[in-house]
Amino acid sequence: MPSLRPIAAGPDAVVIAAPAKLNLFLEILGKRPDGYHELETLMLGIDLFDTLEVKSIPEPQLRLECEPVSLSNGPDNLVIKAAEALRRQVNRPDLGASIRLTKRIPTQAGLAGGSSDAAATLVALNHLWKLNLPKADLALAAAAVGSDVAFFLDLPAGWCTGRGEIVQPEPLARRLHFVIVCPPIGLGTADVYRRLTVPASPLSGEAVRQALRNGDLEALGRALHNRLQEPAFALSPPVQDLVRQLTDLRPAGGLMSGSGSACFALCRDRDDAQRVAAAIRVRLSQGAFSSTRVLVVQSLAHDDAS
Repeated sequence: MPSLRPIAAGPDAVVIAAPAKLNLFLEILGKRPDGYHELETLMLGIDLFDTLEVKSIPEPQLRLECEPVSLSNGPDNLVIKAAEALRRQVNRPDLGASIRLTKRIPTQAGLAGGSSDAAATLVALNHLWKLNLPKADLALAAAAVGSDVAFFLDLPAGWCTGRGEIVQPEPLARRLHFVIVCPPIGLGTADVYRRLTVPASPLSGEAVRQALRNGDLEALGRALHNRLQEPAFALSPPVQDLVRQLTDLRPAGGLMSGSGSACFALCRDRDDAQRVAAAIRVRLSQGAFSSTRVLVVQSLAHDDAS
């Protein structure tokens, strides 16, 4: 499982890095009977990480400590949900763990930090609890926790369908470079979906998949697509302005990730990413979003190890 590799930190403890993701393509096909939306999305792992320190304990408890402390450490946190799902799957309520989560991926940004944390928890506990479950079984637990969780078991790139939990790994011809802009405002996924109009004729993702496989940056930039942009822009016009400002700098392409509020520029190489980042920082320093985070990142690769 590339990039989700626990590193031993003692006889009963591991450290594991949980990467963020970007959506290079996201189309909505329709509403499902279970209330979710049927979708198709191309997701890509990037080198922006949360860190989890996970320790097996003899008591049948699940303890979570978070940094920052403003994060919930209760049963609503996807880390706890993942650990609970794994215990249920193997019918082992006696298993326990103590977990410390250090959060660096912005929340309510469309970068799936919570889902990645959940996947990392599954991988770490599968190792520490000596369950030896294959990836297919971990994917079942992942699907029970959230729609994006299973993707992080198949890094670095995946074509995800269903409600997002069905993952087909995608080949990645080259590393990709991005500038991510994370405004100080978040967007709730449910709020964005409530304003969504399902298209009568969904856009095909074949062009974006082929461009990714070929490593054709200009074609990839032209094929970027996110059906959730329009409702997100209606909720938060400043997010629309951020995408416009990024694309004005003429990278290969620009888009909002997931349900927002993070936006990104697809750049031609590392130097191009540094150019775009410097320019957008100057622009943002003069506006209302001076506290916006600007990050230069790259895609993960098949042989990466956390």
